[in-house]
Amino acid sequence: MAWGESKVWQRGTLQSDFYRKLLVDAAERPARNSKRRRLVKPDEMPWELSPHGLLKHMVNEQMNTRAESIDIYMQVIPAGSRSGRHRHFAEEAFYVVEGAGYDLHWDCDVDSDQSGWRWIVPDKPHRFEWKAGDVVYIPPATIHQHVNAGSEKPARIISATNRVYKWSGLNNLEQFENAPEYDAGISLQDLLRRLTFDVVR
Repeated sequence: MAWGESKVWQRGTLQSDFYRKLLVDAAERPARNSKRRRLVKPDEMPWELSPHGLLKHMVNEQMNTRAESIDIYMQVIPAGSRSGRHRHFAEEAFYVVEGAGYDLHWDCDVDSDQSGWRWIVPDKPHRFEWKAGDVVYIPPATIHQHVNAGSEKPARIISATNRVYKWSGLNNLEQFENAPEYDAGISLQDLLRRLTFDVVR
């Protein structure tokens, strides 16, 4: 009988209004979005000295902008230094504003067995030389690191990643090596002062 499982599916007394809340959210979104910023001024973009290096967040989920699916930051890599080395599922592309250097990319494969899945990391990375005006693409799940090949001036890049992977439960961000400035315990203020001097000299 089609209703033979009724003794199972009729169990429980919990109630919800999930669907009603979706309707309310959809109706209120235009008014809520009208209060979210479409213009972000430089002094509203926070700096961060992170394990990946010196970042100035231009668009971030936590900044209450209208951007729904993308994060953008500017990264400044001191002369002769490098970023951290990390991997994430989201694809990334960056534009080189100034400076010259190279990227190291380890294009990973994946394997699985009864105990779960594991990454297969190649022994040698691909090397991509870049300079001001170039755009570099980083595929999903690629371990990568940016290196400033110049010995006198900082390199500056603008990086964009997609939030969709994170929303899909794939926030697989792994840090393998920290930026030297982060590990050295340099303060954000000292690093910014040093970089300002390097830029203007």
